[in-house]
Amino acid sequence: MELKDIRELIRFIDKSEIKEFEYETENGERIYISKKDDAPVFAAAPAAAYAQAPAAPAALPAAAPTAEVKDSGLKGNQVEIKTPIVGTFYEAPSPGAESFVKEGDTVKKGQTLCIVEAMKIMNEIEAEFDCKIVRKVGQNAKPVEYGEVIFIAEPL
Repeated sequence: MELKDIRELIRFIDKSEIKEFEYETENGERIYISKKDDAPVFAAAPAAAYAQAPAAPAALPAAAPTAEVKDSGLKGNQVEIKTPIVGTFYEAPSPGAESFVKEGDTVKKGQTLCIVEAMKIMNEIEAEFDCKIVRKVGQNAKPVEYGEVIFIAEPL
């Protein structure tokens, strides 16, 4: 068996679902090819799932405020507003634009606090309750993790 035939066989097996292949020629040459199973298997999503994705920015409520005050530095009835998703925190709708909220602002339930970009989708994070923004913790254009504090607020 020639090298080009072996390469073609490897490509064929690589593209197929065959896990192991063993072949012995008439003159005693033996070929054994095995795929590793270490890699995770991912199923492709149907194309229809991609077609149904929203094109407009999605509005997400902020993660529920925490009632814990242990070592968090919160005063009085202050609560932490946390991001409900992983992504990049943006304090304004576009570069150079005015921030959605500033420290000291009073916001109404449903008002946009910031944007968290996740997988090229701009997700507006909305206030879940009327409150006063005490401190902005999230940093503009910096990554945030799920459940990370982005604002400290006082419910009204």
